[in-house]
Amino acid sequence: MSDAAYRDRLTRIETYFDRTAVRAWEQMTSDAPLGRIRATVRAGRERMRAEILSMLPEDLSGRRILDAGCGTGALAVEAARRGADVVAIDLSPKLVALARHRAPKDLVRRLDFHVGDLADEALGGFDYVIAMDVLIHYPMTDAVATLKDLGARTRHSLLFTFAPRTPLLATMHAVGKLFPRSDRSPAIEPVAERALRDALARSVPAFEACRSSRVTSGFYISQVMELVRP
Repeated sequence: MSDAAYRDRLTRIETYFDRTAVRAWEQMTSDAPLGRIRATVRAGRERMRAEILSMLPEDLSGRRILDAGCGTGALAVEAARRGADVVAIDLSPKLVALARHRAPKDLVRRLDFHVGDLADEALGGFDYVIAMDVLIHYPMTDAVATLKDLGARTRHSLLFTFAPRTPLLATMHAVGKLFPRSDRSPAIEPVAERALRDALARSVPAFEACRSSRVTSGFYISQVMELVRP
């Protein structure tokens, strides 16, 4: 993807989450009642968040973490509860504002929220990097390139999710195209796990692909993969 195409994709993602869907995401990440489909997505995201956190140490005291694509900040808060200093960044100013508003007062000093691109080198280095349901919006080559850039600033491990290429996910995408355009999320780029692992081995050789786990909950299908420095 060219730099212009990459920036165009970022703009479309920001527009969706900051204007079209901010109210829906505010409800989905709260205790508000939801319709059947969105309830399955909420449940899936909660399970995925728990799965990612299970791959991190229980005690993160003194560790610096990047929550790349932090949304409303739920994962960042849980990492801060374990003692981590968390830099949480998202393209959407409205979602970041909501994350700041929701952050528990006793954890504010451990949470540093930013609006911007997760690849910004000015954010510095980290012990762990987490990118939950963010790179799913980019072609595999761009996702791998981003992981390579992030890896250069990561001391221990990267945890990221991708959309696994499955018949069920393909069917859901086809159904999703029937929704009104205003209700559609940015395009998801399904990836074959074997092809992804091969691409990571070639492009991010400093890290080893280790644990991987898939979460399926109704209209939510996502898979987390752990990249660790040997």
